Amino acid sequence: MAVIRDVIAAFELFQPATVDDAVRLLDQHGADALVLAGGLDSMDWLKDRLKRPRYVVDLSQIKELRGVRDVVGGLEIGAMTPLTEVVRHPLVKDRFGLLMQAAELVASPQIRNQGTIGGNVSQDTRCWYYRGGWNCYRAGGNTCYADTPTAINREHAIFDADRCVAVSPSDTAPALVALDAQMIIRNSRGERVVPAEEYFVGPGIDITRMNTLRPGDLLTAIRIPATWAGAQFYFEKVRDRQVWDFPLVNIASAIKPDGGNIGSMRLVVGAVSCVPRRLKDVETAVAGKPRNEETAKMAGEMAIQGAQPLRYNGYKLPLMRNLVKRAIRGSEGGSWTS
Repeated sequence: MAVIRDVIAAFELFQPATVDDAVRLLDQHGADALVLAGGLDSMDWLKDRLKRPRYVVDLSQIKELRGVRDVVGGLEIGAMTPLTEVVRHPLVKDRFGLLMQAAELVASPQIRNQGTIGGNVSQDTRCWYYRGGWNCYRAGGNTCYADTPTAINREHAIFDADRCVAVSPSDTAPALVALDAQMIIRNSRGERVVPAEEYFVGPGIDITRMNTLRPGDLLTAIRIPATWAGAQFYFEKVRDRQVWDFPLVNIASAIKPDGGNIGSMRLVVGAVSCVPRRLKDVETAVAGKPRNEETAKMAGEMAIQGAQPLRYNGYKLPLMRNLVKRAIRGSEGGSWTS
């Protein structure tokens, strides 16, 4: 087990004023560079000396990475936009209340003032074995310490374990996947657009990272198309404490009604897998059905099929099942907006 320290190892700090300068620095220093957004996740790694970058590229001076912009009925949100601004912005509230609800439940007001939306979706997993310096699979070792007979694993995955059972800790990630968002990524070779659903990386693809960003890449913005603007939204987060805490399970849904029935739906659950888990089979099954208890019960049972709970996280099955039922009905504990 690692010894936790509180003295940050020395590094060279850069504070570029433009995206071009930031991309140039990241290209120059590659894997030796750490991108610093709000710093809330990065500073933990630095203080514990578990990450020792030679260079830190601080994005706080790049004004073009901040702000919410209208894009043909949709939105483009700069990656450095504070979560508080996402919550309060009228365009987010009017068109995509789902994202507003999710962002408002991140941590505490003080953290939302500093934390950015790009940082929230790009943060590393909170598995305490990994973050405590244990030499697990994700850290380059050959053991998942959270998946052993004596492990404490109540916050870990019930789906898609592949050597690692860590989960995505983001609250905004399920909402962005449900809204069919796109992640805009820049590097020295140009710009690429990655669907939010493909931005997050599971251990079967690459066990050493949580998203598609590689050395030299910079997440610059998040685009939300007009596709789900004005839909009926539902978001709920269950956590140990009502402030600060990461989700035990969270859920995001968007429904376009067809009369009294569900026309089309996006349904995404977080903190049950290494990536936000989109329930495509459930979405298909509920299309054309009424939003009643029968439909909700069917959806809830479908949602947990294939789950493989660990010793201490079996409670996530009934929790996830009931959250799916609530999202279908739009009631009990969450926020339902249109």
